[in-house]
Amino acid sequence: MSEPVLNIEVDGLVATLTMNRPDKRNAMCEELINAIDAFFTTPPKDVRVVILTGTEGHFCSGLDLSEHVHRTPEENLYHSRHWHSVMDKIQFGGLAVVSAMYGAAIGGGLELAAATHVRIAERSTIFQLPEGRRGIFVGGGATARVGRLIGADRMTEMMLTGRKYTADEGQALGLCHYAVDEGAAMTLAEELAGKISRNAPLSNYMMIQSIARINDMSQSDGLFTESLVAAMSQTTPDAEEGLRAFLEKRAPQFR
Repeated sequence: MSEPVLNIEVDGLVATLTMNRPDKRNAMCEELINAIDAFFTTPPKDVRVVILTGTEGHFCSGLDLSEHVHRTPEENLYHSRHWHSVMDKIQFGGLAVVSAMYGAAIGGGLELAAATHVRIAERSTIFQLPEGRRGIFVGGGATARVGRLIGADRMTEMMLTGRKYTADEGQALGLCHYAVDEGAAMTLAEELAGKISRNAPLSNYMMIQSIARINDMSQSDGLFTESLVAAMSQTTPDAEEGLRAFLEKRAPQFR
């Protein structure tokens, strides 16, 4: 019996999703994107944080082009929109998502990482958008997410030239938040996931839902939305507990 393309392990408040197509450098096939979709559509009840990673030295090498070449234009349109839907569930589903990367974070793999909230890259990580060299264009959300991280001008150059960025370069650009030594990504991911899981659930949810959206608004609309979110968050039992714990010099005990 073949192994699942997505291994799911739940440890208390944290779930670890491991993409498992080592013979393809964890390239994204229909079965894998559907498995990720299914998890984020109906996550386990108590899970608050997800760690997303790959197996055997690679995060994700992008779209499995052996499937791509057999699609009609209409099928490719729907396929792209399905990716957009899944990436939206990752970014705005309400769970905090930490990506632990090494090896290939290429094409669709970079699009996937860009939808996560905390990105960790080991020194072996390669960031690349090589679609131009294949005669195709990104379709999993890179223009909306990677373009926002590094700017439209730099993304254009990245695609035109097929340029590769290292973990350190990616950290400087904003493709990842942490650049760590080999073998250290999962250790840090677990540490940060544990820290995030101990935040107040509604506070996490508000950060995930509001900050990226406010960034798309005009300044005046964004500031008004910030006030609404602040007003709601500061009147919850968890906010009262957080402030009380600070004054009493102890760790808060959120719901």
